[in-house]
Amino acid sequence: MNPRSRVRIAAVQCNPVVGDFDGNLSQLLASASAANQAGADLVLTPELALAGYPPEDLLLRPAFYRSGEMAFGQLLKASEAWPDLVLVVGQAVERAEQRHNAASVVRGGQVIAEYFKQELPNYDVFDEQRYFTPGERSCVVELKGLRLGVLICEDFWRAEVPAQAQADGAQLMLALNASPYHLDKQPLRLETARAHVCALGCALVTANLVGGQDELVFDGGSFALDSQGQIKAQARQFESDLLLIDIEQSDTGALEVSGRIEPSLSLDEQIYSALVLGVRDYIGKNGFPGALLGLSGGVDSALTLAVAVDALGANRVRAVMMPSRYTADISWIDAREMATRLGVRYDEIPIASPFEAFHALLADELVGRSASDTTEENLQARIRGTLLMALSNRHGSIVLTTGNKSEMATGYCTLYGDMAGGFAVIKDLLKTTVWRLCRWRNLHTPALVAQAITGEVIPTRIIDRPPSAELRPDQTDQDSLPPYEVLDGILSLYMEQGCSAEEVVEAGFPPEAVSLVMRLMRINEYKRRQAPVGIRVTHRGFGRDWRYPITSRFRESIPSV
Repeated sequence: MNPRSRVRIAAVQCNPVVGDFDGNLSQLLASASAANQAGADLVLTPELALAGYPPEDLLLRPAFYRSGEMAFGQLLKASEAWPDLVLVVGQAVERAEQRHNAASVVRGGQVIAEYFKQELPNYDVFDEQRYFTPGERSCVVELKGLRLGVLICEDFWRAEVPAQAQADGAQLMLALNASPYHLDKQPLRLETARAHVCALGCALVTANLVGGQDELVFDGGSFALDSQGQIKAQARQFESDLLLIDIEQSDTGALEVSGRIEPSLSLDEQIYSALVLGVRDYIGKNGFPGALLGLSGGVDSALTLAVAVDALGANRVRAVMMPSRYTADISWIDAREMATRLGVRYDEIPIASPFEAFHALLADELVGRSASDTTEENLQARIRGTLLMALSNRHGSIVLTTGNKSEMATGYCTLYGDMAGGFAVIKDLLKTTVWRLCRWRNLHTPALVAQAITGEVIPTRIIDRPPSAELRPDQTDQDSLPPYEVLDGILSLYMEQGCSAEEVVEAGFPPEAVSLVMRLMRINEYKRRQAPVGIRVTHRGFGRDWRYPITSRFRESIPSV
């Protein structure tokens, strides 16, 4: 690199749709054109930007690769218009009957280098060893005298691959990322990059995906670090962006890195933004005209409604209150008030008559009991689920379920009742997190909102009331479950962090409560398998990264129980 010469890199933070090769290509070409106009020398795209990520078993279909090849051919042709611009494009390729997660380096209509991802993650939500063959060699390209090593996501989460590229002459690493969000993921990415790249004396530029893909949300936050590990550029989180990074070589030969640095979001704004983006993209990418949900006057449905309106706008969201004889007047009042504050269509459909009809049909089965039980409780929930699905069929809107992670873990939910729907917005939020996000939303208006609704959108009384399913007289959640502070603490350690039962007890939780929670988790696995897909925001959610058998006789011993 000539003294004081400059290389400008444009990190493309795009929001692809899996399998939409034409749409994804259009996004990449528009970004490349904008980068070229901004004086960029190189455009860095995210991992599998052309195909979308993760394609899952589409990667087993030969036609998927043929479609990708056609789109890439169009990209090569278009790149002839920018003969001096280098494009580093993430795509899935087949070579010699082997499939690879690839980065193709393009200039002036020609492929000048190709790199195959070496480290294929096979943990948490990742399953890449099912699909791809790992590469074996580094890829180092030269641009204006600067030697650039190409990495793909997991490659810099392991020390060996960056070290290999550095040994082959790389001064700066380019990382194509498809790194999904979980709580405070960005600090972990930065820490890992510093340990495995900057510790070698190399700078790093990343381009990360943004957007929702089924249960995953990609938060963007593309960044650049200098060789000392200092942040020198950072893109916006949860939004598409084009981040320009300038690289200059100082008189001492060190690389100076500079660019725009967007502020990091607080933890609560990260979570809320992930929910908003996840709802917006799931509904938008799958072509639903809008969403509807059952509004109960409780905190879970209140948060779900707020997220839906922030994601879609009030005109695309409908709330339905379905009171029973056990519904408290306060629930009616609070549901109406919240719907008014958010400006959504609100309807009330009492379920007393259909409940009595079902009760009459089952009269012979229910005879001889002195009191009602979960049969009647679940009937009410299932009537509500049936009504919501009927409205969905009639109008095309998707039903958003409102169950939280604490309920999903313990089975405190009704199969084909409140679990009936197409997308579970808060299924990865513990109940204590639901309360916290409600309070946060009342104090803040997130940047991603479809329409600005400020002030207290969730009535305080909804947040402060003791939670209840209102399926029998004077019911509260704590009739069946430990206090949520205890329940969520146990779930955080045992389910999310993978601690043993003994470690959970040693952390101060009552053995009886630990035993109850573990039992409820075990016997309700069959329910979770039938739950709708929903947004993952923690390191471990029920879904892609929770694969426990339904049929199992394994029991973990618990001290003092």
